[in-house]
Amino acid sequence: MSDSRQAALQQWLNREFTSPVEGLVLIFGDASHRRYFRFFHEGSSYIAVDAPPELEDSAPFLAMTRAYQQVGLPVPRVIHASLELGFMCQSDLGDSHLQGHLTPGQLPLWYGRALALLPAIASVTERGGQPLPAYDAAFLSQELALLPQWFIQVHLGRDPQQMTPWWAPLCELLVANALEQPQVGVHRDFHCRNLMVTGDALALIDYQGALLGPVTYDPVSLLKDCYVKWPWTQLEPLLRSHFQTLKQQGIIPDNTAWDRFLRWYHLTGLQRHLKVLGIFARLSHRDGKHHYLEDLPRVLEYVIEAAELYPETGELARAALDWRQQLEAGR
Repeated sequence: MSDSRQAALQQWLNREFTSPVEGLVLIFGDASHRRYFRFFHEGSSYIAVDAPPELEDSAPFLAMTRAYQQVGLPVPRVIHASLELGFMCQSDLGDSHLQGHLTPGQLPLWYGRALALLPAIASVTERGGQPLPAYDAAFLSQELALLPQWFIQVHLGRDPQQMTPWWAPLCELLVANALEQPQVGVHRDFHCRNLMVTGDALALIDYQGALLGPVTYDPVSLLKDCYVKWPWTQLEPLLRSHFQTLKQQGIIPDNTAWDRFLRWYHLTGLQRHLKVLGIFARLSHRDGKHHYLEDLPRVLEYVIEAAELYPETGELARAALDWRQQLEAGR
C-alpha cells in the first residue's frame, strides 16, 4: 500500500474534522487490503481505516454496523465515512484483543461472554433492508476448493488429483451438513482476534463478511479458534450451555439432539478449517504474509481431530495425518 494513500487519508480527515488531524500511527493491516491507523484529536482517540475502493467494498461494513447497533450489539461507532475514497473514521475500541485475556482460569468467563453475543448476531439476517448473502452450496464449495489449490498443490507441492477418489464426496458431505442446519446470521470470523475487551465487556470487529449460514459456524470459529487451542474438556461445558440457550431461544428446534448438534459442529469445523488451510497458504505464497504459516499446524490438528470422529471422514483423517508429517518434516 503506497504512502500516498496515507497522505490522502490525512487530507480527508482534515476536511472532516474542524481542526487539523495529526499523528496517524499504523496499527496493523489484516488479511485483506485494509489498514488501520490510530490518531488522537482534541483529547479523544480514533481509528482511521484505509480500504482502497478498487480492492475492498466498505458498504457491507457500514450496513452491518447499523444492523448490529439496532439489536444492541457492541460495535465501533462510525464517525465519518467515504465509500468513494475508501476511508473511514471510527471510535477506538483499544488494543486489547480477547486472545490476550484467555487463560485456563478465565476461559469460562470470557468465552461465556462471547457466546452470549451469538443469539443477537443470529437474529440479524438483513443489512440495509436486504437479506444477508446466503452461505450457500456454491460459496461453501468455492471455499473448500482453496485447499487443493493452495495448501496441497502450492504449499505442499503435491498433485491434488491424488485426492480425487474421496475429495468430492467429502465436499458434498460438508456442504450438506452446513445446509441442513438452521440458517442464522453469522459473523463468520468470530474468533479471539476479532473480539475486543473493553473493560469487562466484549466488542465486535471485522464483521463485514457476515452471511446467513449454519447455526454452529460462529461457535466453531470461537471454540475451535485458528489462533488458540484449548482442551475439549474445558470447551464441552461451554458448548453444551450454548446448545441449551439456542433451544430455549428457539434458534434451533427444541427436539434437536445433542449428538446431532455436535455432528453439525464438528463437520462445520472441518469445512472452516479446510478452507483456512487454503487461505493461510494463499496469504503466504500469493500475498507474502508468511506469518500465517505458523498457524497451519494448529488448524491441521483441528482437522485431524474432527475427521477421526466419523467413518465418512476417515479418508480425510488419514490424508491429514500425512500432511502433518510433511509439515513437521519441513520445519
